Amino acid sequence: MSQTYTAVTKQVDGWWVGWIEEIPGVNCQELTRETLLETLAITLREVIAFNRHDALAMVGSDYHEESIAL
Repeated sequence: MSQTYTAVTKQVDGWWVGWIEEIPGVNCQELTRETLLETLAITLREVIAFNRHDALAMVGSDYHEESIAL
């Protein structure tokens, strides 16, 4: 399943800064916009993987996983 996220970017004092609108905590800064978008994508993947791992670690055993499409 492919999901699309929204990157909010702007240039501040010579740096490009950005956030992923839908996922709190995913924010980065880079010298170029292109590098910023790449770094945001990497960070987003890492945060999603961490959140998934954390959720499964908390649930223990005997659980069900369901896909929810928006």
